[in-house]
Amino acid sequence: MRAGRTTPLLLAAAILAVTAPAALADSNITSFGFSVSPTTVAPGAKVTLTATDCASQATASAPALFDDVTLGKGDGPGQTATVTVDSDAKPGAQYDVTFTCGSERGTTPLTISTGRTTPIGTVKTGVGGGVSGPNAAEILAGAVLVGAAGVMVVRRRRASRG
Repeated sequence: MRAGRTTPLLLAAAILAVTAPAALADSNITSFGFSVSPTTVAPGAKVTLTATDCASQATASAPALFDDVTLGKGDGPGQTATVTVDSDAKPGAQYDVTFTCGSERGTTPLTISTGRTTPIGTVKTGVGGGVSGPNAAEILAGAVLVGAAGVMVVRRRRASRG
């Protein structure tokens, strides 16, 4: 075999070796849809659990966060329930919420926020604008500009001396 022909074959084999186990490991494919909204909440907050296209009565479970719950009545295209996340949920942790429809199961993550009580983003002022503090990118950009200005001042002083 010529070297020009083996390279594409080796590349294809490598791609298959990497992607096949991931495809086989994905057991989260179901005939019904499911979601948690919002996907990140503070301890003690409410979340809406939704199952769609489930012909039977759907349920959801996350023992560390809330008791098992039955969604809707199983007689429509969408079934929902609203639950309160346990106030002892660990901030920063991610929990799996398992949905069941008949004999099928699927999971989706629910992240517990760090419990920050101050709002993030703009504060509505009622005058059409908003007030917000600088974010991390703005702080970093400012630090870079201040550093660059300092370097320029030092270089100019050295150049004028000599």
